[in-house]
Amino acid sequence: MSQKIDIDRISPQVLEINLEFKNRNDLNQWFLLSSDRHWDNPHSDWKLQKKHLDQAKERNAKVLDFGDLFCVMQGKYDRRASKSNVRPEHQKDNYLDAVVNTAVDWFSPYADMFALISEGNHESAIRRNHETDLIERFVSALNYKNGTHLTRGLYTGWVRFRFKRTSSGKKGTSRVLNLNYTHGYGGGGPVTKGTIQANRKAVYLPDADFCVSGHIHEHWLLTQPRERISQRGKIYIDEQVHVCLPTYKEEYLIGQDFHRERGRPPKPLGAYWLRFFMERDNVKYEFIRAK
Repeated sequence: MSQKIDIDRISPQVLEINLEFKNRNDLNQWFLLSSDRHWDNPHSDWKLQKKHLDQAKERNAKVLDFGDLFCVMQGKYDRRASKSNVRPEHQKDNYLDAVVNTAVDWFSPYADMFALISEGNHESAIRRNHETDLIERFVSALNYKNGTHLTRGLYTGWVRFRFKRTSSGKKGTSRVLNLNYTHGYGGGGPVTKGTIQANRKAVYLPDADFCVSGHIHEHWLLTQPRERISQRGKIYIDEQVHVCLPTYKEEYLIGQDFHRERGRPPKPLGAYWLRFFMERDNVKYEFIRAK
C-alpha cells in the first residue's frame, strides 16, 4: 500500500490533513472521532477507551478529540466538587497538576496517533476561573515526552481533508472535504437530543461536508441533502453529514447522581469511526459507531 499522510496547522482554527496515494486500493484511512472522555473522573470507562485506542493503532488511524478530555470538577473551590468523584492518584494539593501529569503517562503509548485535541467547556471553565490552560499544558507535555507534534485545537474549528491521487500514467485527481467541529452547547433536550442543531448548522455552515459536535453525551448521525450547482452550471445533489459524539463517562449506573435526580435516561458510551476509501475512482467515506 502506498499512502502518505501529512498534517499541517494552517491557522489557529484550521487543521489540514493531506492524504496522498497512488492507486485506488491504496486509500484506506481511518479516523477515531471522540469527545467527552472525562478521563480523570472515576466513572470514565478507561477499558473502553483503551479498546478503541488499541483498535485505532491496529488500523493506523488518527484520533481527533473534540473537548472535555478532562472532567476536573474536584478543585478546592469548585462548588461541584465531590470526594467520590476523585481518583486516589488525584487527591493531592496540586490537583490540576496531578490530573495532567497522570494523563500524560496514560496517553503516551498513543501520542503519535492523536492529530488534534481541542478544548471543551470543562477545560475552558478552568482556564477562565483558574487562569491555566489544561489542554495546552497536556498537549505540550505529551509532545515533549514523546517527540510528537499533535495540535491543540480551539473550542470550534475546521479540519480539511485534502486527497491527492498520483497514479502513474493517469492524470492526478484531488478532492477536499471539510469537517467543522465544535465541542457543543446547550442541554440537548430529552426528546430532540440536540438534533435541531443540525438544521441550524446547515444554514450557517454551507462549506462543511461534516459537522461534528459532542457535549450533550448523545449519539446520532443525520444527513442533510442539498441541491448544488457546479461552476459549469451542472445541478447535482450532495449531502451534509451531522454527527453527535457520545461520551466515555458512565453517568447512570452510579446509583445516586446528578442525572438520576433529574430523571434523565442512560447515556451512550463510545465514539465514531470515520473511514475514507476509493470507489470507482471517487473518494468515499463512511461513519461507523465505535462501541
